[in-house]
Amino acid sequence: MLKDLKLFLELLHPYRHRVRLALVIGGIAGLCTGAGITIGAEKLFGIVLNGSRGMPTGSVIAIASIFPILFLVIGICTFLSAYHLNHAGLSVIRDLRAEMFSHIQRLPLAFFQTKKTGDLIARLTADTQAMQYALTITGRDLAIAPLTFLGAVGMLAYKGWEHDGVIYIYCSIALLPLVIFPVRKLTQKLGQKAKAQQEELATVTNDLSQNIGAAKEVRAFNLQYRENDRFASRLSELFRSQMKVVKYTFSLSPFVEIISSVGLASAFVIGYYKGVSGEVFIAIFAALYFSYAPIKRISYLAGELKKGAESLKRIREILAESIGIDEPDDPADVGDPGGEIVFSEVSFAYGDTPALSGISTKIDPGCVCALVGPSGAGKSTFANLVPRFYDVSAGSISLDGIDIRNINTSQLREQIAIVSQDPVLFDDSIMENIRLGRQSATDDEVAQAAKQAFAHEFIENQESGYRTIVGERGARLSGGQKQRIAIARAFLRDAPILILDEATSALDSESEGKVQHALERLVAGKTVLMIAHRFSSIKIASKIIVFEDGHIIDEGSHAALYDRCLLYKSLYDQQSG
Repeated sequence: MLKDLKLFLELLHPYRHRVRLALVIGGIAGLCTGAGITIGAEKLFGIVLNGSRGMPTGSVIAIASIFPILFLVIGICTFLSAYHLNHAGLSVIRDLRAEMFSHIQRLPLAFFQTKKTGDLIARLTADTQAMQYALTITGRDLAIAPLTFLGAVGMLAYKGWEHDGVIYIYCSIALLPLVIFPVRKLTQKLGQKAKAQQEELATVTNDLSQNIGAAKEVRAFNLQYRENDRFASRLSELFRSQMKVVKYTFSLSPFVEIISSVGLASAFVIGYYKGVSGEVFIAIFAALYFSYAPIKRISYLAGELKKGAESLKRIREILAESIGIDEPDDPADVGDPGGEIVFSEVSFAYGDTPALSGISTKIDPGCVCALVGPSGAGKSTFANLVPRFYDVSAGSISLDGIDIRNINTSQLREQIAIVSQDPVLFDDSIMENIRLGRQSATDDEVAQAAKQAFAHEFIENQESGYRTIVGERGARLSGGQKQRIAIARAFLRDAPILILDEATSALDSESEGKVQHALERLVAGKTVLMIAHRFSSIKIASKIIVFEDGHIIDEGSHAALYDRCLLYKSLYDQQSG
């Protein structure tokens, strides 16, 4: 428990002044509970037991006011302590979420190929939520409980000294070792169960994310019942994990309650044979009760801290992930690049799976270069290495004679525009989705880019024009409309290098024609890498590179390759019918 507590205190260190204030105020509430209520109980019940009836009205009211005033102080202090601890705890959670999100933005694409979306979402939400509970609720109890216990034990020493008070104190503190040792064992088990619970929750979140993202496919293949059964099974697994956590969290409660009741019963027997007066016994009994209450919270607090600590470990696993793409210590200034790209003996592998081997080629400035080959031949990998989405395993890639590893990644990517087969649009306006190409662009510049992409007309026909919200991933637009917005984004960026990942392959004939015209405008004067699955899209290419099994087997013009490259001729003839 102390180890877990130390973890959270380290997190709270930036907000230590607020935490200290909360602890002081919580301590006042604890003392008022442990000692104040005991004193009040003695005074009030002493008067009743002694049969005092001749007190002035003012004195009766004054004594009767003890409890309202005491509980008002306790209430205010508890509120203030909880407020300041929650402020500090929620600040920590906000900072952790921001740090984790920021770190995820910097991780390489390879990371996302091995991690599930739902798992990342769960760590960013559910795990931080578990930590929030540990930081706030547990923190509040830890601020109040120790001084409640000390106040109660102090009253036992003060009130019971003349009546063998040492025995009463022993009745109080003897419970501590009986609770602490089982707690240590249980929290170890609880940590394992809490980790399993969070992993099951991540699985449920991932399944939900996948289902919503594939809503069309689920309905097209009548998978609703299958998905219902699958999700219900996941929920059952999660429920079982949660119940194991509940079992270990509260398993000490009956044991502690029994020990507490034995302590109180012992106090009654001792008080009876020692002839303790009624008011003194009530004070001792109340003090014993309030010394037991904090101890009874130990198992619960330890459990919550352990659950929070396990969630913190899951968060730190993500924060410990290597950025992968190292920035240069002394970055080169690319200035106004011409767009020459040179691959020199480049090899690359996804983990242990080779993707490219010994690639050497030169793409001149202004060249429209088509990349062709069978599926999995290495075309997309070749293109993805240029903006440093991945780093080469061997060899080098240069831009205008500068190794791209010596160029600041942000500056490198400013020189590149990408139009993919399935463009990603954000749930924002058309205006803002185009403006992603250059965030400083004016509205007029955005509109001009849309006109160049043959998108202006359909945008103006939308209900709110450029202010129309496109929906998640552009769900309210057709494929051709989304593609033209992506092309407008590339026009706005006006980068010297353009990567086209089969930008027309998923479109109907009419949409393809409009997009093709826009692309012909877009490629003018730029160095273009065109990943081609359909040979009809490479008509504008001045150079073609043929890939097979991660190697370049030939390159040249269409006519030259058709005459001498058997693979190219075969692929071309297959599509030409």
